[in-house]
Amino acid sequence: MKILLVRLGALGDIVHAIPAAAALRNAFPHARLDWLVDAKHQPIVDLVTVVDRAIPLERSTPAGWTAVVRTLRQTSYDVAIDLQGLLKSAVLARGSGAARVVGFSIWHLREKTARPFYSDAHDAEGGHVIAKNLRLLRAVDVEDDAIRFPIAPAPSAALDELRGRLGGRPFALINPGAAWPNKRWPPDRFGELAAFVRETCGLEPVVLWGPGEEDLAGQVIAGSSGAAIQAPRTGIVDLVALARASALLVSGDTGPLHIATAVGTPTVTLFGPTDPARNGPFTPDDAVVSRYDVCACRYDRTCHEAQWCLADVPVAEVCAAVQRRLAVRSARG
Repeated sequence: MKILLVRLGALGDIVHAIPAAAALRNAFPHARLDWLVDAKHQPIVDLVTVVDRAIPLERSTPAGWTAVVRTLRQTSYDVAIDLQGLLKSAVLARGSGAARVVGFSIWHLREKTARPFYSDAHDAEGGHVIAKNLRLLRAVDVEDDAIRFPIAPAPSAALDELRGRLGGRPFALINPGAAWPNKRWPPDRFGELAAFVRETCGLEPVVLWGPGEEDLAGQVIAGSSGAAIQAPRTGIVDLVALARASALLVSGDTGPLHIATAVGTPTVTLFGPTDPARNGPFTPDDAVVSRYDVCACRYDRTCHEAQWCLADVPVAEVCAAVQRRLAVRSARG
């Protein structure tokens, strides 16, 4: 059997699709399992041990689509499973030439124009997005609710550098960035939290940053009165390694958070426009600070209010969540 998974992005959504890949491998141990993914996210799929090959979409242009379809058609897939539900992902799944193309029913698609490209459409909505992905696999007779993240360890120069700077002291990751501005907590409050993490929790606060976020990281460090340090430049593989080595990660709803939960790192998450029950950490041990119930801009990338909902979250509330999460970690040894 030859199976193609289609989940192009974003990073957190790709992480949420990994349990589906694990369930397919468990059900079909001898199958060929490939994954079509945006090139910038390929490094995380390359670490998924149950996937035979990550196939990158190098450019989201007509030429890029033509090139990747040409690659896909070299393998006669029995089934392509679109976990994304966009017109783009559905077209590429159909373009693969697979005998069957499976996707979500029209009522549960992000873009309803994707539906005509599926030969099989199934209801799978409700609950966490990981569960939604797993339920879609019933279309290929896979009923498996187990949440597994078979992510291989990999060497990281960034982790080696950080360990050298810290002299082996335990550290916590502070991730102030997010693609949606209304998913961000104010950087000065992240700074106050970082000072608390060091002074009260005994962990060295390390501020993550991505492209274009160096100034944001600097604002957090300034707000910490020098308690926090800036992380080295990181790629996806470095994020996996740093998360595995850290004692805690505090973040909004974004890719590094989902990587951390996937590798078992204790997390504290701030949720505003997205629902923690659908997008959040899947373990009850992890702590969530949410304003989703009062958010007026749910699942909208831009806040339409005078002040976004996460601006109402005080530092004390997040500090208390950190203490709760670390207490659970300590109790579990």
